[in-house]
This record gives sequence, C-alpha cells and structure tokens, in this order.
Amino acid sequence: MKTQQRVFSALCLVFFATLTSAQQAGNEDTMRNCPMHKEGAPADSHHVVLEKRGDEAMGFSHEKTTHHFFLSANGGSIEVTANEATDKRSVDAVRAHLSHIAVMFGDGDFGTPIFIHDGIPPGVTSMKLLKSKIQYKYEEISSGGRVRIESSDAIAIAAIHDFLRFQISEHGTGDPLKVAGQY
Repeated sequence: MKTQQRVFSALCLVFFATLTSAQQAGNEDTMRNCPMHKEGAPADSHHVVLEKRGDEAMGFSHEKTTHHFFLSANGGSIEVTANEATDKRSVDAVRAHLSHIAVMFGDGDFGTPIFIHDGIPPGVTSMKLLKSKIQYKYEEISSGGRVRIESSDAIAIAAIHDFLRFQISEHGTGDPLKVAGQY
C-alpha cells in the first residue's frame, strides 16, 4: 500500500510540475500579448509600470531602496535595504513589508508579486502547492530586511530558483543567476 501511495504522490508531483510549466508557458504568451511587451513600446515602459505597482504594493519607494534576490543551494533570499541608513521611514516600511511577505508566502499567498508583475511569476504555482515543504524566515538586516526562502525538497528548490531568477530579471537587479553557497 505504501508503494502505491508513493507512486501516486510521484505522479501528482509530475502532473503539477507539468501544469506549472504549461501555466508558465501561458504566462509567457500573456507577456507577448501585453502592450508593455509589444514591439515598438518604449523600452522602459514595462519597467516604469512595474516600479509604480511595486511602490503601491510595498508601501515604499523603489528610488529610496535597493532590492536583491539571491539563490542558494537550499533556496534563496529576498533582501531590501534603504539607500540611506538614516531614512527611518523607508527602513521601517521595508521591514514591515518583508515581515508581512514572509507570513503571506508561508500561507501560500503570492498576491503581492502577482499584482506587481500583473501575472503569475514563474515558480509561484509550485511554491503554493509545496508550501508545507518551504520555510520563509524574516530577518532584520542593516537598513532593511531579508526573507530567507528554504527547503530540502528538490522540486520546491527549483521553483524557488525560478521565482527568484524572474525577480532578478524583471527588476534588473544584476544579481547572480547562479546558485551561491548554502546558508
């Protein structure tokens, strides 16, 4: 009976991974049809809309803060800091936002990145399905905060990496797309 359960579980994971790939391909089609991605649209118009939505959703200015997304062997992290350590308003807003994000993501709620990017970012569907296998931990850092996203499940780690690589690309942070060491 346990063998049947394992086979069923494996088949479910394959099905959901395939579904996620299909949804992501659909998301790419959506992006191709998006007026902000069409040929001839101003090169930075998508980024301008992204930043505006981000400022609205996060409660602080992208111009006063710096975002980083890092990949690690067991997941990765989201880090945001105020550009000026003395900017208490931005520091407090960053910390409030990231501590809230850690809770939301842990509950499987990815409404904020879906709103900011006007679509489902790669990796999100799998991260929602595998939420019990992923840990989100908020930490205060100098002038801001960090959300560590960790798992020991290979499929969850791949989804986390897809999500973080998308963030690096969309936000143009220049962070490495390769996996760094484990925490």
